[in-house]
Amino acid sequence: MHPPHPQVAVVVIGHDDAAHVTGAVRSALGQGPAVREVVAVDDCSSDGSTGLLDRMAAGEPRVRVIRRPVNSGGCGTPRNTGLDAVTSPYVMFLDSDDVLPPGAVDALLAAATSTGAQVAAGLCVRRELPSGREVPWEPDLYASPAVLARPEHRPRLVHDTLCVNKLYATAFLREHGIRFPDGRFPYEDFVFTARVWAAAPRVALVPDRVYVWHVRRSARRLSISLDRAGIGNWRARTHACRAVHDILLGAGQKGLARRARAKFLDHELRMYVRELHLRDEDYRRAWWAHTRAFLADYDAADWTRDPVTPGRLIGRVVLASPEPRDLSRLRDLAARPARLCPPYARAGDGTPCWSADLPGVTLEPLLTRPVPLLPLAVDAEARTDARGIRLRLRLHELYGRMAAAGPETVEVEWRHRDRDGVAVRRTVPLRPDAEGTWSAETAVRPARLAALGTGAWDLRLRVRFRDGSDRRVTAHALAGPGLLRRRAVPCARYGVVLVRPYATHSGSLALRVATGVRGVVPVLRGRLWRLLHREPGRTGRRRGDGHP
Repeated sequence: MHPPHPQVAVVVIGHDDAAHVTGAVRSALGQGPAVREVVAVDDCSSDGSTGLLDRMAAGEPRVRVIRRPVNSGGCGTPRNTGLDAVTSPYVMFLDSDDVLPPGAVDALLAAATSTGAQVAAGLCVRRELPSGREVPWEPDLYASPAVLARPEHRPRLVHDTLCVNKLYATAFLREHGIRFPDGRFPYEDFVFTARVWAAAPRVALVPDRVYVWHVRRSARRLSISLDRAGIGNWRARTHACRAVHDILLGAGQKGLARRARAKFLDHELRMYVRELHLRDEDYRRAWWAHTRAFLADYDAADWTRDPVTPGRLIGRVVLASPEPRDLSRLRDLAARPARLCPPYARAGDGTPCWSADLPGVTLEPLLTRPVPLLPLAVDAEARTDARGIRLRLRLHELYGRMAAAGPETVEVEWRHRDRDGVAVRRTVPLRPDAEGTWSAETAVRPARLAALGTGAWDLRLRVRFRDGSDRRVTAHALAGPGLLRRRAVPCARYGVVLVRPYATHSGSLALRVATGVRGVVPVLRGRLWRLLHREPGRTGRRRGDGHP
């Protein structure tokens, strides 16, 4: 049921995005009578966007178009322009290349009005294009309805730095002077959201999908959150994260400020470490030096709570070494789930440590950490031949914890990346080796995977132990002679299946599968095309994602 009268303004911002902006506005209008106005702010486009918006406004009285005379260089200024113009009791923000799903405004408005909340927030989904694969953003936070008297009652809120999956009481924002940073300020929604939480609003959470964030990784001009190749992006991100901490701490929100620092270690640090192997030596040195300076502001309490969580352990290694080191091992540790790969060193007193030359980075808490939380390391050798894909797995010992736990079996799952619930599973025994590891072997026919779907298949493992406990892990993709090689496998149904094992950005094993000549040729042609071109697209996004 729709609310009794229009109460919501949707501010849509865009720059040179004629291909998508009208779709965003239509999705806002399609929310129904709850939307009183759609304020479309064009940030001085030169591609005809303003004309398209003007024509929409001529036929739809709820649409107002504001054209900025000079491009602001970011997302904050046009959002502030729109916020200043709205006349409705509540406001939302929408980027020109995204959409609001049906019912989003009604769900958020009902939650806000029924609970007296100044902020109502719901689930955002990241939709990968062109595949259409959807990944929920912070799903645990929005698993069920909740009403919070203050944000500090749900510290996990600081992990949701998006401004677009929320509805705000306009008077609340204006009373507290909450605005976006102006000008070119990447990750401006980090700062805006911190200012919102610092003002201690009453918050309503709903499990409904309220925002669809379109991710276009093949765009010619990548969004800020995807264009991480330059060191300037990392500096901008750390600057925004420092501002978040300072805003929360300055408002007396010490718990949220501490949680924001922990979030940086678990999210930002791990995401960028996974990509360091893609960068040149100059970038790595600049990244390492900047990160050390940033982490130097952390105090002892930021490190002492659970010091062997992946983000904290990565941070401790960075602080302990003045030069970049162990990048491959750190990449595995940054994976999800984390993998702590060999070597497994000990200090002079026998205490587990990161390496012989970094004995101060202790790993002693691993000796008592529950087995289902250990960063287990599994290597994977993938070989393709005329019969299919043969897989050999090797589970490493971890300071005696594996021998004590008794690994017995491993469930091997090939999971289709773009099709929810599509998977091929098989459980095989783990057998101890002479070198103190455990091994398992299995195989899968490419035709079986192809019948369920071409595209990318990710390897997921579940190691089961003697006491019935288990640990979900991914496998480190080993390279070498005969490994990670593309092969065309004959197949009665498709003629040929092209299979390519490869390592993801985090070093995990995955497969790409294509079928028949018609399937194989576009894969090869597309790969060549991507080396020579990039599809046109829009910049505009200032949000971090964490997925390669």
